[in-house]
Amino acid sequence: MPTRRTFLHGAAGLAALAACVARAPAAEPAAAPLIARPIGATGETLPVIGLGTARTFDVEPDPQSLAPLGQVVRTLLDGGGTVIDTAPSYGRAQAVTGALLAPGDLRRKVFLATKIWTSGRENGRAEFEQALAELRTDRVDLLQVHNLSDVDAILPLIREFKDQGRTRHIGITHYREASHDDVLAVLERERVDFVQINYSVEARNADRRLLPYCADRGIAVLVNRPFSAGNLFAKVRGQSLPPWAAEIGCTSWAQLMLKYIVAHPAVTAVIPATSKPANMADSLQAGRGPLPDEAMRRRIVELFA
Repeated sequence: MPTRRTFLHGAAGLAALAACVARAPAAEPAAAPLIARPIGATGETLPVIGLGTARTFDVEPDPQSLAPLGQVVRTLLDGGGTVIDTAPSYGRAQAVTGALLAPGDLRRKVFLATKIWTSGRENGRAEFEQALAELRTDRVDLLQVHNLSDVDAILPLIREFKDQGRTRHIGITHYREASHDDVLAVLERERVDFVQINYSVEARNADRRLLPYCADRGIAVLVNRPFSAGNLFAKVRGQSLPPWAAEIGCTSWAQLMLKYIVAHPAVTAVIPATSKPANMADSLQAGRGPLPDEAMRRRIVELFA
């Protein structure tokens, strides 16, 4: 993985990064606020639509590559979103995220989440120090054990960081349904604030045990892979939305997929990844207006069966 020194080499590169965000046009004011969900019993809430950075933010630090990503961030924030999730395993995405949040007061507006993805306490400590340097901050809002990597060693370390005020919340993550039982096993012996898992209209294993467990215990849930790595779009390519999708304000397939997820009461926020401002704006619309009831959620499942 490129180091921070490699990524941020040269004053010209830094200036280009800042300029990309500064020039990004502001989004149109939101017609309605995003739905917000509580983080356990903290009294804090999060907007239900956020932003993931896997693959999409792993780019060269040049103006042409960074300009649309700066616009994506501005679209998210101007549209009422706050959650941005990244990781050291996402190539240059973590450093790109930090650079794009550096101008002005953008970092203050973001609920910033990252992860530790290594083995051993000292390696975990070093990885977090590099994360803070790349993100250009002295603390994050959520620090997660990525894919349960050495969870028994790393989770206590993250608790120490929380006690030190270097992260406000702690969590665990995975992206595969086959690992949901492992996630649940950790939750049964360890208290965390957040769980990040995959969940979509075609990957519904979390419905069985994991989401009910989190709801019962006040554990916040972030959802990754909401489009099943693009597979869902392939299933409906060339098809029109069903007329009844208008009943919940959907004007795109992405909105219908996201509203299916947000309608689950255990879900705190969903974090679709994108490098296109128009897609970010479209996703944000899924966090506004009515949500499908259980009968309509079943109809949505049938569309992708």
